[in-house]
Amino acid sequence: MAAQSKLHVPMVSLAHRRSRAAVLLVIMVLAMGHKQLVALLKRNRHLAHLRLHRKHENKLTMEQGLEQMYYPTKRKDGTIQLLVPDRGLLRKSFVTPTPREVYEKNYEHFSLPPPLTKQAAKKRASLLGRFGGLTPEAAEKIREAEASLVPEAGESVTSASAMRVGVDREFFRQLRALMRILFPSWKTKEMFIFVLNTFFLVLRTYLSLLVARLDGYIVKSLISADRTGFFRGLGLWFALAVPATYTNAMIRFLQSKLSIGFRTRLTRYVHDLYLNKHQNFYKVMNLDNRLEAVSQYITHDMAHFCDVLSELYQNISKPLLDMTIFMWQIGNSVGMRGVLGAFAGYIASSYALRAVSPPFGKLAAMEAKLEGNFYNAHSRLIINAEEVAFYNGAPIEEGILRRSYQQLVQHIRKILRARIGYNSMEDFVLKYSWSACGYIMMAVPAFAAQEKSGSTASSDPSIAKQTEGYISNRRILLSLADAGSRLMYSYKGVATLAGQTSRVYSLISSLHLLEHDDYQKVQRPADLPANEPFYDLGDLNGKVIEGQELVKFTDAPIVTPAPGQERGGDVLIKNLNLTVKPGDHILITGPNGVGKTAVARVLAGLWPLFEGVMEKPSTSDMMFLPQRPYLNTGSLREQIIYPYSYQEHVEAGRTDEELMDILRHVHLAYLPDREGGWTTRKEWKDVLSGGEKQRMGMARLFYHLPKYAVLDECTSAVSTDVEGLMYSHAKDLGITLITISHRPSLLKYHQLLLDVKGDNSYEIINLAEDTEEVSLEQELADLRAKVADVDKWKTRLDEIHKELSFSHS
Repeated sequence: MAAQSKLHVPMVSLAHRRSRAAVLLVIMVLAMGHKQLVALLKRNRHLAHLRLHRKHENKLTMEQGLEQMYYPTKRKDGTIQLLVPDRGLLRKSFVTPTPREVYEKNYEHFSLPPPLTKQAAKKRASLLGRFGGLTPEAAEKIREAEASLVPEAGESVTSASAMRVGVDREFFRQLRALMRILFPSWKTKEMFIFVLNTFFLVLRTYLSLLVARLDGYIVKSLISADRTGFFRGLGLWFALAVPATYTNAMIRFLQSKLSIGFRTRLTRYVHDLYLNKHQNFYKVMNLDNRLEAVSQYITHDMAHFCDVLSELYQNISKPLLDMTIFMWQIGNSVGMRGVLGAFAGYIASSYALRAVSPPFGKLAAMEAKLEGNFYNAHSRLIINAEEVAFYNGAPIEEGILRRSYQQLVQHIRKILRARIGYNSMEDFVLKYSWSACGYIMMAVPAFAAQEKSGSTASSDPSIAKQTEGYISNRRILLSLADAGSRLMYSYKGVATLAGQTSRVYSLISSLHLLEHDDYQKVQRPADLPANEPFYDLGDLNGKVIEGQELVKFTDAPIVTPAPGQERGGDVLIKNLNLTVKPGDHILITGPNGVGKTAVARVLAGLWPLFEGVMEKPSTSDMMFLPQRPYLNTGSLREQIIYPYSYQEHVEAGRTDEELMDILRHVHLAYLPDREGGWTTRKEWKDVLSGGEKQRMGMARLFYHLPKYAVLDECTSAVSTDVEGLMYSHAKDLGITLITISHRPSLLKYHQLLLDVKGDNSYEIINLAEDTEEVSLEQELADLRAKVADVDKWKTRLDEIHKELSFSHS
């Protein structure tokens, strides 16, 4: 009888049955109210759906809706209303930009990039607290200690950190920083989903206990030939299946919702940081070498990180909860000695598996890096397709793609080979060893009680109750073994999460640092002479003053930024001193590669000012026109008003008649009729010719009417007569022109000439006073052009002589 008391689960009373039935009834009511629950979630999402027209009813309305992409609202937080195409419909979505104070508050948590060297990683680990805790004092010590530790030439944070990713204090520090973005407060929708998901996980564990008891009750009824009890148990089984299946579906649904919520928060945070007035999208690709394939970080790595994180919560919390409750339940049946033995076995096996586990975090980070390289190779080919085709370079490009793909495949094969032995060991320990331990836990008290009583199991008249207890305990033990297995399996997920966390943190950290003009610092080379200047992005001493009425450079060297280069940047123009007042139109000329466009980049803020002072008007009072105008995939109207949105165009009171007048001044008045109207949406870079693209750029200039315009070879594909008309019209509109061009014909439209030499020097000429010198310069330029064609003329003369001699013969 002792064994019997150890094994069987006591029969529940009638009151307990009624309470259980009431709980099941409540769960079924919740299941039936699924639609109301989903409707409640929709009302809390700040997402209002607007059905305008179906696709086949009114295409013009859809085109107008696509053009009217977003509307600023009247809210103080800057919320905008987006119109999002969805299955032939347009839906409204309200998006709130990340407040400026949030970035400033989070900066201290992202101001430390991942360690660049092994020495830096060890030093940081010694200064970090448990689970990545970081105090401001410790952060300052880390910066001071790592100031002299720089990566080797060409080594980036991505490649460096990929070799040292692991589940360590640095991983927890980075994860805690990212959690500040995912859960900015306790009142967010993501927190509500998180709590609701936790509720269903607890409910699933409780339902598992009910299933185990009900399973034992049904088997007991079969052995006892209790027909009434059997059909009662079968009915309860189907009744329990409804909330159980609904709970499983809701767990999967909420896990996906949590992942989407995480990704939405990260994406909006990164987009606001990536595409802001600080031009971080340009800096991260041209002034920094810590990241490679930024687009992959934003599109792929962040999505993978959110999927792994949301899945990992369920894979850790659910097994931990199951193990706690199931062990307590088993302890009531087989005693605490068995529970302690099982717990010790779990701990020992977890340490054993961790000891033989491959470095999954490092492997995952390296795989993501190689995926980025392969993606970059394809992107580079797409961007430079025409040039490659002209050179017939397909074979060499195919070799580059194959090599990049082969590196990726070899690494994946390495991961797969590493998983063979580990998965075999893992399955043996988690599936078979733990199940055997469960059987031993059930057998020990039964055999001990049998020896003590001196009877056999078959002589016990209550064999049905023993069977009921055995079946219930067996199902609980199997669930316990499964929970332990999933908990051990989750270690691979944690290692994978470490790799993805490193990449996402590296992205956000780099964007935060670039926004504060905090670049990688390079030590001055020891062999560099003391009197030779050394320009490093990590040591900027220039001063930029905005909001002025003029453009002025004072002792400002124009230097090419060289991120990570040991010798620093190259000086293009030494100590530029230049003043351009309103109405002083200036032409910048000189040979190729001497720094003409560099002046425009510094003026636009794309390149930093290393030394000196630069005064300039505000951003809204300046406009820059590059040689290749950017054309988006919007409507024809949007090509002219860019970078304004349609809503800004309407609110400013501008009209299509005004746009047509602008097109007349750039000789493009035929475009609306030729292309099908103002709302026509095309790939304009493929539709317009080179000259039309540049004239479209000038149309934007006439639309926005800035005080200053920097024109960088923006009319090189336009005929000189049309070019002259557009320059004259720009001057009539009161726009001060800063032109970069080789064309001598543009001299007459400017008052100043900045002639950039090839030896870091320059010369400023007042065209109004030095007309004779300018005319001589223009004549000299014409003669040089003619001399350059002498060899061509000689070749043609020889060909003519040969043809004439052949005809006479």
